[in-house]
Amino acid sequence: MYTEEKKKDKNYGSIFVYCVLCFVLIVEVARFAKPYYSNLQNLMETEALVVEEGLVDVMNSGKFPCPFKTSGSASARSHEKLSGLIRREDRARPPSSYCVKFQNFATMAKLVKDNGDKYESRPFSVGGYNWTLLIYPNENKPVGSGGYVSMYVRIDNSSLIANPHDVYAEITFLTYKSTIDKYHFLQETDAQRFHLFKQQYGQLNFLEIGYYKNPAYGFIFDGEQSVFGVDILVANPFEKWEVFSYEENIRDPLFNWKLTKFSTRNLDSYTSGSFSSGGRDWVLKVYPNGVGHATGNSLSLFLLSASNEKGYVKAKLRVIDQIRSNHLEKQVEGWPNATEIGWGFEKFISFADLKDSTKGFLADDAIKFEVEILSFSKTDTL
Repeated sequence: MYTEEKKKDKNYGSIFVYCVLCFVLIVEVARFAKPYYSNLQNLMETEALVVEEGLVDVMNSGKFPCPFKTSGSASARSHEKLSGLIRREDRARPPSSYCVKFQNFATMAKLVKDNGDKYESRPFSVGGYNWTLLIYPNENKPVGSGGYVSMYVRIDNSSLIANPHDVYAEITFLTYKSTIDKYHFLQETDAQRFHLFKQQYGQLNFLEIGYYKNPAYGFIFDGEQSVFGVDILVANPFEKWEVFSYEENIRDPLFNWKLTKFSTRNLDSYTSGSFSSGGRDWVLKVYPNGVGHATGNSLSLFLLSASNEKGYVKAKLRVIDQIRSNHLEKQVEGWPNATEIGWGFEKFISFADLKDSTKGFLADDAIKFEVEILSFSKTDTL
């Protein structure tokens, strides 16, 4: 019993010593890290001061943003990534669709309180549709905006009734900043869909209202004037498109062609008459003396599209054995080759086999060709 109690005392003592060492270690780490933490605080305060000083740096350019003027480079600065779909930047180029200038922002904000707390512009036309620009200058109007100015665009309902299609448009909201003579903008990178049941789109939190209360920020200038604008880029829907398909059940897949007086043929090539197979027109083309690497040693044979289609084709080409039906057959499968922009072989049959009378390929100075079209791709333009 005494031995067990002694062991317990030793264990308690070890635990106590371990705790003391841990406490000492923590105190030393905290003492060591304190200077770095103080430096970090000073650095953060310095950066905040730089940002604040940048905001109050007023540059009286004396230039008016409306009406629009020709501007120089539109390189982006002060980029702020809001999300994967929205970006906030500054640019020199003025609004491309519509612009509203207020002689006094504060006065406008008071006057619109009797108009649903919004300013609604006159209608303007973009992309064949009529639009209006809505600006909400007061706090929590619309509900949820908090201390932000809200901006919206609305497509005229009559435009959608006259042309009842979905309208896709890229929307960018802008406001002029006189301190840098640029337009601060907020852009949704995805096109917005407008239709009879969704006629309005906007940014609930465009820019804090406080920026329009102090001229030092540049958003009010020359007696509290302010400028707002919008870019609307209407994306016209596609009108032409194509459908790619692969035909395997071919109607009238076989075509035969007989070339007589073969020994007296002196042209480089001969082409059969056009024939229809699978709803498409084709021709066979033969080079009696060969073409390319086959010149002078083999007959060349190709299948061509009569309408210059360049799709995928699977077919069997044959030179007919006119004695025992032991035909020479080769299969083509793929896209057109470079020789004829067709499907076939430069070295289809050698002159030795062709002139061998026992093989039956040349009989009565005539040669017979056959093609069996198995499948092909097609592209229809709609």
